Amino acid sequence: MNILDDLKLQYKLGGVANKLIYWNIACFLISYVLPRLLLLGNVEADFLQYVSLSSNPADLLWKPWSLLSYSFFHFDFFHILFNLLVLNFASQLFLTFFTQKQFLGLYLLSAVFAGVVFAASYYIMNISGAIVGASAAIMAILVAVTAYQPLMQVRLLLIGNVKLWHLTAVLLILDLMQIRLDNMGGHISHLAGAFFGFMYIKALQNGTDMSLIVTRIIDFFANGFRMSPSTPFKKVHRNYNVKPAEKRTASRIVTKDKAQQQIDEILDKISQSGYDSLTKEEKDFLFKSGK
Repeated sequence: MNILDDLKLQYKLGGVANKLIYWNIACFLISYVLPRLLLLGNVEADFLQYVSLSSNPADLLWKPWSLLSYSFFHFDFFHILFNLLVLNFASQLFLTFFTQKQFLGLYLLSAVFAGVVFAASYYIMNISGAIVGASAAIMAILVAVTAYQPLMQVRLLLIGNVKLWHLTAVLLILDLMQIRLDNMGGHISHLAGAFFGFMYIKALQNGTDMSLIVTRIIDFFANGFRMSPSTPFKKVHRNYNVKPAEKRTASRIVTKDKAQQQIDEILDKISQSGYDSLTKEEKDFLFKSGK
């Protein structure tokens, strides 16, 4: 199995957080490679202008998708590297207590909310600018899990164990300190995302799960494009002279075939020790069974 097949299998078996990391990387590669390919044909194009979120209302009217697309693209390598490291860290903490659907719902809703706050703030201050990056959505996830378990101990490289709220507080203070220095729009969106993450947890504790909005929208489109199989009309002939047979007790024992049992054992191994613990034979078998 080559590297591409290995990546496909990890994407297929990974959760929502893993898929979001792949999507961010793919979007970054598209925004980095495509303009350079166009330059080979003497065509100069700024791809990010089509996906970045602008504070200009006119720009927002002709590209409304930018309210969400901006949260999947990044300026440079170090921008996406830092964001994905924090996303991986925050997602592991969040998914310890909450579901995959709640994670995706919070990511998308916080990105839209932070984008609206950024655009409105810049419009009120009569400033023109644009932002890209997943930082706002990532801050929402980190603050959400911090609001839920502030005293959780996390281990940081070269530092050791610290309380989660200490780490989150440092990041928020850095945003507040830099808000008037550079990238003001980015820091505004970070703080807006953090606020949304806090409000999400408070609403959830009061019985309102805002992530259901995203879940229902996704289910609506998924069910709308799924065609129900048509069953042909069958004529049934009933013989009234035959006595009804004795009612049989259906067996509740469900047996699995050998291949399915092997798949289950491999998936259990992944959940306990991670994907990297699989042997090459197990990876090949899992990949072939998924085709």
